[in-house]
Amino acid sequence: MSIEILVPQLPESVSDATLITWHKQVGDFVVKNESLVDLETDKVVLEVPAPESGVLTHILKEDGALVTGGELLAVLDMQAQQGATSVSQSSEHIKSTDFNGDDIPLSPSVRRLIHENTLDPSIIKGTGKNGRLTKTDVLDHLSLQINVTKQVPKEDMVGQVKPLIPSSTIASNLRPEQRVPMTRLRAKVAERLLQAQQNAAMLTTFNEVNMQNVIDLRNEYKARFEQKHEVKLGFMSFFVKASIEALKRFPAINASIDGGDIIYHGYYDLGIAVSTPRGLIVPVLHDADQLDFAGIEKSIVDFGTKAKTGSLTYDDLKGGTFTITNGGVFGSMLSTPILNPPQCAILGMHAIKERAVVENGQIVIRPIMYLALSYDHRLVDGREAVQFLVTIKECLEAPAHLLLNI
Repeated sequence: MSIEILVPQLPESVSDATLITWHKQVGDFVVKNESLVDLETDKVVLEVPAPESGVLTHILKEDGALVTGGELLAVLDMQAQQGATSVSQSSEHIKSTDFNGDDIPLSPSVRRLIHENTLDPSIIKGTGKNGRLTKTDVLDHLSLQINVTKQVPKEDMVGQVKPLIPSSTIASNLRPEQRVPMTRLRAKVAERLLQAQQNAAMLTTFNEVNMQNVIDLRNEYKARFEQKHEVKLGFMSFFVKASIEALKRFPAINASIDGGDIIYHGYYDLGIAVSTPRGLIVPVLHDADQLDFAGIEKSIVDFGTKAKTGSLTYDDLKGGTFTITNGGVFGSMLSTPILNPPQCAILGMHAIKERAVVENGQIVIRPIMYLALSYDHRLVDGREAVQFLVTIKECLEAPAHLLLNI
């Protein structure tokens, strides 16, 4: 009996996917639920598992092909039998290619990197949970290889420059160039950012916030908070809470434009921008107003872990009525964030630096952060944008407002 292997049904917002890598070839025996192929969409990497055990008899789509939901990928013969030796060999092949030394499965993004760069996962140390190999581990390993290559004497490198990533390479003596295809995610991000600049009347307003009270509160309770909730108390939960309070006061900033209509959202789905090697992604805290500080921090940690391992789902990324991006983690002092369509505003956080400020006629040193709010002037007036940012400033400088809901 033959079974058709189909492309999983894609969400409405995703029209197609790119076939990245086949993990099995025609004639290979596969075990039920074993990963057969990886598909990359504009947002996530999808694994297509084997629905039953059997032999792969036909592959209809090759690496790099564009596929749509429900399209036929391959055919699996359930009745085909293999001897014990063949099954054993298949098991050994699975172990050597899809697992690290501790028999821990590799995520689609990790497997793709290993396949593209012809790496042996057993020689790379995993830093993930239970020794799991993460994408960061593989990228660090590749970076180390690059550094070693740079340290080779120049006379040994002439005519021997080879790219670590398969690509179309043009090399002239010691001036190599590398051409690699843009990932689906990065291409989609580029399209949306260009769309935001072309289709919105984007403007940015700035303010500064004294973080002293938040820092004092965090330092006083962070040990007890972590002991009780098993998660660290960061700054992002304060900004999420302050943003929700400001959005409640200025509902136009939580709205979006749809043609000639304005959609006012009666819920608060906050996107938290995360930078990954594949590109910028924005997982969403759905109904963020119903989460407490611990719930927000746990969700953010979970998003970070999933982003590194490439395991974010469509549910993690869909929706969003307002976005927060934190360039401060990279040392950014000031920036003008670009809107995330169809949202009409985005808040930019930056690095906290000690600065001299005047309080009650005295010059004192305080930890100051610059805030930036980019907004669509078609929907949001300057007065609303400024007052929105002032509200966030007031909530952070007097965090009792957030705790007492006043």
